Amino acid sequence: MDSRTRPSFPHPNLSDRVNHNIVQSEIEGGVYLWDLPHKSTLEVETQNRSYTIVHYGKGEALISGHPEFCPEPVLVKIEGSNWGGSMLKPSFVGRGMHLEFRHPNYEQPIITSRIVEIRQRLYPAA
Repeated sequence: MDSRTRPSFPHPNLSDRVNHNIVQSEIEGGVYLWDLPHKSTLEVETQNRSYTIVHYGKGEALISGHPEFCPEPVLVKIEGSNWGGSMLKPSFVGRGMHLEFRHPNYEQPIITSRIVEIRQRLYPAA
């Protein structure tokens, strides 16, 4: 099994809360960006918005779906997902977590509301 896709297990040097979050992210599910083929398209539904993400590799993606930050597709760097704080699960888009990405026009990362659903389109992006 590839070390990047191996399930996470509790670590004795991390707090119970952190270990719980890591294991819970495996239970709720999600996708590691490095597992996606080039130009794979994800439909990510958060509590407040629906995003379309076209993955270009190395964390770069076209994202759209937010009326202010990305009403039209914009090339961003997907950092990963967090649990509503500063701890990041890199290159992961996970249910129950918040997507974090870097927009070229903003200094601080953009963090979405909690992800409730992730769907991978079965057809390639245009």
